[in-house]
Amino acid sequence: MLDTLLLSRIQFAANISFHILFPTITIALAWFLVFFKVRYDRTQHPVWLRAYRFWVKIFALTFALGVVSGITMSFQFGTNWPGFMEKVGNIAGPLLGYEVLTAFFMEATFLGVMLFGMKRVSPRVHTLATIIVAVGTSLSAFWILSLNSWMQTPTGFEVRDGVVFPTDWFAVIFNPSFPYRLAHMLLASGLTASFLIAGVSSYRLLKGDDKKAPQLTLKVSLTVATLLAPLQMFVGDLHGLNTFEHQPQKVAAMEGVWESEKGAPLLLFAIPNEKTKSNDFEIAIPNMASIILTHEKDGEIKGLNEFPNATPPVKPVFFGFRIMVGMGLLMIVVAVYFRYTLWRNNTLAPWQLKTLVAMSFSGWLATLAGWYVTEIGRQPFLVTGVLRVEDAVTAVASDNVLISLVAYLTIYTLLLIAYIRTLFYTADKSVEVEEYQRPSIEENNYA
Repeated sequence: MLDTLLLSRIQFAANISFHILFPTITIALAWFLVFFKVRYDRTQHPVWLRAYRFWVKIFALTFALGVVSGITMSFQFGTNWPGFMEKVGNIAGPLLGYEVLTAFFMEATFLGVMLFGMKRVSPRVHTLATIIVAVGTSLSAFWILSLNSWMQTPTGFEVRDGVVFPTDWFAVIFNPSFPYRLAHMLLASGLTASFLIAGVSSYRLLKGDDKKAPQLTLKVSLTVATLLAPLQMFVGDLHGLNTFEHQPQKVAAMEGVWESEKGAPLLLFAIPNEKTKSNDFEIAIPNMASIILTHEKDGEIKGLNEFPNATPPVKPVFFGFRIMVGMGLLMIVVAVYFRYTLWRNNTLAPWQLKTLVAMSFSGWLATLAGWYVTEIGRQPFLVTGVLRVEDAVTAVASDNVLISLVAYLTIYTLLLIAYIRTLFYTADKSVEVEEYQRPSIEENNYA
């Protein structure tokens, strides 16, 4: 039998998993739109305007799904997790409110100008609206990640009569893990949007689209991915060191370390066994985990045995971390090699274009894997050391939660299928343009 606690956890996980897909695209895609628009304003070359007009449609579709799923997700604080707001609402409420007041209103207001104002306002005003929307998307990420980071590494508060009250808002917002988490997420969004643009552009080229816009957006997206992918690995390493300092039990689960040890090996593969508190089928590099995390060959890593009352589920954290890193490495190889090929030959082979199409949503996979590591690795706490998960769950009957969970999963599955189909339908329609819309010889020679 599934109880209310487990069903509520599954439901919130399903909601956040669906929701995070769309902001992960829009945060960075907005800045791609800024780049396309500014380049058009400066050069007046229509290829940049074509790129902008195509991708602003995708942005609007993605933004709409992100807003709807975000609103639905926030309802669950009251329906499924009332103890969360009762305990830490004095901090969570204002941070969520700041996000709405300073970011969402900004995005929603100027999105209308972006979509419908190109012929109604001056070019400068339209470009400014695009910039404001981009700032708004990043500002949304700032506030949401501030709250999430505070839940991971809470500071700047005190507890009175069982309720959390802020004592230092600067410490609350800029808590120890926030800078690393924000940078990591912004770069993840950049990579997600880059591979989506590269994948859809490659799809258009495979379909015989001879216009310059998909060729140009392919170059731009691969260039951005080539710059961001190695940077993401560096920032991820810094984030890991910060987690090692503030959440050592999470790192122990990520590395599969059960007993505290010096010179811990880096497990390339293993199957954690939570019954025997050991790993099966280990493939390891001796001392490497200690070298990475402590910068010493014999550095000590605390094992999960040190945290008997705060041990997260090991398997999802262990494998989620490796999926995230594996996807990151694949993105680096593909971005660097394909961009080099494009520089040498000014074109990609069909198999390379097909590879990019297959990796259109690779950023989603990496982001979800990393998100699961972050959130599951915090268990059994909602707010580390302050509020445990079971203390915040609703008393609603499990049957009611199950009904809403099935409804959410059904609707979200249909919406996700519709989103992907609409995205590629839009790409198909862009291929089927009238002859007068196709580029001139001068445009095709534009670099």
